[in-house]
Amino acid sequence: MFVKTGDKVKVIAGKDKGKEGTVLSVNAKTNRVVVKGINKIKKHVKPSQTNANGGVVEQEGSIHASNVKVIAKASSKKEEKK
Repeated sequence: MFVKTGDKVKVIAGKDKGKEGTVLSVNAKTNRVVVKGINKIKKHVKPSQTNANGGVVEQEGSIHASNVKVIAKASSKKEEKK
């Protein structure tokens, strides 16, 4: 897959077209990525230890990897040591 966690990407298709963000996670099996601040969805959650009230939580949903374009690659620790 051409996208890695930490890469800065731009959305080229869909409702968030033109927006930029950082890749939070990559699912190579389904070819989908989660980008910070893109494709916000509302999820209903039950009360738990961390969230005593529960309720509706807004979080990022995944989008298909073909709908993003890499702007800047994430720097790896190996490259920084050179």
